[in-house]
Amino acid sequence: MDVGTLISNPVVAIREWLAQLLSNLGLAPQAADVILMILGILVIASVSLILPLFLIWFERRVVARMQDRIGPNRVGPQGLLQTIADAVKLLIKEDITPIGADKLVYNLAPILSVIAVISMWAVIPYAATMVGTTLNVGALYLVSVGSLGTLAIMMGGWSSNNKYALLGAFRTVAQLVSYEAPLLLSLLVPVILARSMDLNTIVRAQNVWFIVAAPIAALIFFVTSVAEVGRTPFDLLEAESEIVAGFHIEYTGMKFGMFFVAEFLHAFTVGALTAVLFLGGWRGPGAEQAPILGVGYFMLKAFAGYFVVILMRSALPRIRIDHMLDLNWKFLVPLALAVIVFTVLGDKVIGEAGITSPWARSGLLFLVNLVLAGLVYAVLSGAARRQRAEEAAGQAHDGQGALAEAAAHGEAGPHAAPAH
Repeated sequence: MDVGTLISNPVVAIREWLAQLLSNLGLAPQAADVILMILGILVIASVSLILPLFLIWFERRVVARMQDRIGPNRVGPQGLLQTIADAVKLLIKEDITPIGADKLVYNLAPILSVIAVISMWAVIPYAATMVGTTLNVGALYLVSVGSLGTLAIMMGGWSSNNKYALLGAFRTVAQLVSYEAPLLLSLLVPVILARSMDLNTIVRAQNVWFIVAAPIAALIFFVTSVAEVGRTPFDLLEAESEIVAGFHIEYTGMKFGMFFVAEFLHAFTVGALTAVLFLGGWRGPGAEQAPILGVGYFMLKAFAGYFVVILMRSALPRIRIDHMLDLNWKFLVPLALAVIVFTVLGDKVIGEAGITSPWARSGLLFLVNLVLAGLVYAVLSGAARRQRAEEAAGQAHDGQGALAEAAAHGEAGPHAAPAH
């Protein structure tokens, strides 16, 4: 095994070494490929399952810092082992299945919620040569697999034989399914700019990060992805003050923990997908020559996105269900459609003008987004002015009605017949 290759591209070097080892054992190339594929799946799944142990500790510490609290600091240095202690506690807790629950669906739901998130990582490019599998419909695959998480929540709430859990599952339809519409529309923008749905091709097309050419689409994608996770301010799936605990109220032990493993991993996946689609993914100085550097760039960008998710959880209150749906259907969906139209028209005009410089193209598309933002601001300002005028007119009308009623009572007072 070449030491230089092992340092710069360890995954490829280890794969070649294992392939050579299997070949020396007399295995056919097809059988060796199957074994290597299974090993790759096990590695990605294992890393994805271990990562939440660190993410939970990281989020606890960051949130504690923001809220002027100490956070976990007793179990292990700086509380690093606190999450492991919590996992052990969940593993030894009693496993309860409610009377009347659909046992098969009830037990399958937490497993499916974790599988849905881990499956997304199969197509995410970690570096130039480090991809689980390359799909020419990778963006479509992400949306399809992500829907399994919504199905898992509905299964958990429906099968628990609990009215509060069922109410939490009903909110899934109102929230997660609704927010998939602007999520999918915003996902089309990097696909249009890269002319491909393959995630690695999208990353390679970002000579200039797509967040420069499509900042509004990036913002819509990030906000709707947070809503898909069910994080604050969109955490109405749980809403402890309203429906006790939400869809997972009847779950105990590690089944309860698996829902939260899926949530924390999905929250980090939001940062990873934002990095891939809009922040250049693994691209950076020297990433092509040394893929291990690309992994570092990718993880830094993913953690930057995850930090914003944590910041939103710490700083924003939970919004009402009607406000949340109004935000989706009355604002985000029309805005996402407008972004697609403006991006397609702007990119077509730039192409017809013969502009091939990536920076010039991105700069002009950024100006197109500024124009769209100005139009949106004008529309929202006009609507706000009309609403204030209507409220003022209504208050004036109510005031005049109150004065007229008081005057009527005053005139009737001296002439009113005494009551007997």
